[in-house]
Amino acid sequence: MTRDIASPEAWHNAGFLALNAGSSSLKFALFPAEGDKALVTGQVDRIGSEGTLKIKDAEGQPIPPAEGTLTSHETALATVIATIKRAVPDLDLAAVGHRVVHGGIHYTAPVTVDDAVLEKLATLSSFAPLHQPHNIAGIRAAMEAFPGVPQVACFDTAFHRGQPFVNDTFALPHRYYETGVRRYGFHGLSYEYITGEMSRIAPHLMAGRVVVAHLGNGASMCAIYRGRSVASSMGFSALDGLPMGTRCGQLDPGVMLYMLDQEKLNTAQIRQILYNESGLLGLSGGLSNDMRALEEADNAESHRAIDYFVFRIQRELGAMAAVMGGIDALVFCGGIGENSRVVRRRICERLGWMGIEIDHGRNAEGATVISSEFARTTVMIVPTREDLVIARAARAAAGIPERIAA
Repeated sequence: MTRDIASPEAWHNAGFLALNAGSSSLKFALFPAEGDKALVTGQVDRIGSEGTLKIKDAEGQPIPPAEGTLTSHETALATVIATIKRAVPDLDLAAVGHRVVHGGIHYTAPVTVDDAVLEKLATLSSFAPLHQPHNIAGIRAAMEAFPGVPQVACFDTAFHRGQPFVNDTFALPHRYYETGVRRYGFHGLSYEYITGEMSRIAPHLMAGRVVVAHLGNGASMCAIYRGRSVASSMGFSALDGLPMGTRCGQLDPGVMLYMLDQEKLNTAQIRQILYNESGLLGLSGGLSNDMRALEEADNAESHRAIDYFVFRIQRELGAMAAVMGGIDALVFCGGIGENSRVVRRRICERLGWMGIEIDHGRNAEGATVISSEFARTTVMIVPTREDLVIARAARAAAGIPERIAA
């Protein structure tokens, strides 16, 4: 059936699916042709023999899962689709958007996926070995499930591609830069959403110097000057910068040489340590990678992890401000940034020299603006919506008219 894309009626039952495929998870949200409210949202966790599916409707009510298995990305997506089709029987899927962690040097905007694009994305798997293969698996599964429906790749690296050379390179022989060993930065979909939202609610701040702290199980910070990324705490991989739930953050390369030479570990073992056994989990002696559990534990092990997490954020914030020659606003987002008043308070309490001073009442209640009336630097909480950025890209790729999508 051919769609008359100029006709509003043609989009009446159109749906746009946003997918975020991780190593053992699949997050998804189904959006209508217009508006920011998802019709269906959910997540598959622990893809494999112990997989679980949680899905809810627009009002937050749980939707019973359809029969199916969750043993692989392909079967998990099939079960998700069967559940969505049962919940939204008139659905006319118009496009599927995918979060792809790595876009390399050339992908600076969303792209409609074909075999050639998939081949290029596969060559980047060595740059993001724990993310890229699963992102690609999600795309292939969606292509199989929806033949002929546009599949749109949205890149976490794209937002940072215009950074100055000094923030894009390492002090290695230049041939490495030419072959793609660069500081890419990640969490770009989150930063893109926050930039757009800040331009809407606080354009006077977005016209200046803003640092966004995306704090969650994955954590990074970005310096945004006049709406453009000029520096990111993450670099060549999603390991660099801040400590995360299970990832180490900034690390002297000599530590890895020590692991190789003295402990005789191979690269797979080192990768396991750096990606899955470090960060908050490692610092707390294996207690937890979840900030909520660490705050609740309130013991020496949890304090050790939280103290380091806060310290590294404060240190990185100073670097971000230095890049821009100052700071006008600090914005918190992500699971920790949006929900942990303790972490926000502790980050801000020693930053009076930067003009940062929070109102403890506003911080406790999670207000949008949590800085005090007398603070020189505005501090805000802006919930991020990566799924909406993906859905908007899918809408654009499907050719939906602006007057409908707005």
